Amino acid sequence: MKTDAAPQPVGAYVHCRREGDMLFLSGVGSRLPDGSGIAGGATEDADGNPQEYDVVAQTEQVIANVRAILEAAGSSLDRVVDVTVFLTNMRRDFPDFNATWARHFEDLGVARTTVEVGALPTPIAVEFKVVARA
Repeated sequence: MKTDAAPQPVGAYVHCRREGDMLFLSGVGSRLPDGSGIAGGATEDADGNPQEYDVVAQTEQVIANVRAILEAAGSSLDRVVDVTVFLTNMRRDFPDFNATWARHFEDLGVARTTVEVGALPTPIAVEFKVVARA
């Protein structure tokens, strides 16, 4: 399933796949749905040079994109079961990411694993892999 309410995938995959009563979302990043850029700014410029970005704005946009995909599939954030989070700079970003996460998920009892990765397909700092109930 794909939706225009979230950024279009950067590869040959769908936003979400339903299997029985479960939804499996492909990696969701902080790109804006209209394709105009990355919330909070890119982690690097076109030449690959690091630049300042706002991980809180990126995390908020990832959550908004996840919400849009879930709602298009007939679900919602409160039906999220498990999230794998990918951060490109754990030391720099984890405290602010974690505080932003808590505002949305702390009371929902969502299981979470957070890992640092060397890079993501676009110059973003955070990406979620989500499993939710339909």
